Amino acid sequence: MPNRQTLIALGVAVVLGLTAVFLANSFLSGKERQAYEGGTTKVAVAASPLAYGSDITPDKIRFVDYPNTSIPPGAYTTATQLLPPGKKRVALFPIAVNEPILPNKISKEGEGASMSSLLPDGMRAATVRINDVSGVAGFIQPNDSVDVLITRQPADTGQQVTDVLLQNVHVLAMGAQAKDADGKPIPARTATLEVAPIDAQKLALGEAAGSLSLVLRKPGEPSNPVVETVSMNDLRYNMYGGARYPAPAVVGSLGNLGSAIGGAMASAVPPRPVRRAPAPKAKPAAPVDNGKQIEVYRGTTSNQVKVGG
Repeated sequence: MPNRQTLIALGVAVVLGLTAVFLANSFLSGKERQAYEGGTTKVAVAASPLAYGSDITPDKIRFVDYPNTSIPPGAYTTATQLLPPGKKRVALFPIAVNEPILPNKISKEGEGASMSSLLPDGMRAATVRINDVSGVAGFIQPNDSVDVLITRQPADTGQQVTDVLLQNVHVLAMGAQAKDADGKPIPARTATLEVAPIDAQKLALGEAAGSLSLVLRKPGEPSNPVVETVSMNDLRYNMYGGARYPAPAVVGSLGNLGSAIGGAMASAVPPRPVRRAPAPKAKPAAPVDNGKQIEVYRGTTSNQVKVGG
């Protein structure tokens, strides 16, 4: 039976062996990590510009070296991953030259360019008819934000009015193409908008009831909580000439915007004249009882002389 000293030596040897293995593995792992981080991997990028609906073919892609620490998530590293045999892919978003081709910008295997793949959950794509003027002369492009105006003639008023139908709507597409071969804008005849289901119904009804116009807005600008109906009576220089405004309590609840609206209302409306009550008429003084008087003439001068009383 081994003695105590033998067991102690055996234990020390085991501990030293495990420590050596751990240090060796750590050293090798560190070396491998440094080698990997310092290396590169080939990533698929666009060899030529890819527009929406363009087929992705081998001649339109190439592979470039990307640092291993900077590879975009989901990037394709082989041609087989990107283009499986017998299955095509198309671009769903414009892809610039040398831009990495990522799964969220192209269709799934074997699928074509479908507008439905661009829609978030619960949203709809609605197409409305516009003309070269109501479409901002072709300068509205996909991914812009617009307001939708409706011009109609209600039966009760007998005059045309314009309302804000929708605000801050995302544009999915403008006609078949929005630019010509030289890159100049082409006025589109239709606009495809990303809207909620109820807003899609409003667009369909609005298109049947009147004419729709698009108003290009600044990206990221919040929606206006106060909108007005503009009629023929409002076609004047004074922008507040015929507008109707919410109650003061509603304007006050809008914070700084409400203060601005209230100030504009106050400056636009002329002050009303103050009506003052007429001053009471002075009563005629009561006659003074001077007693009996006679008029005495001395030459050409007359004098009143009181007698009696």
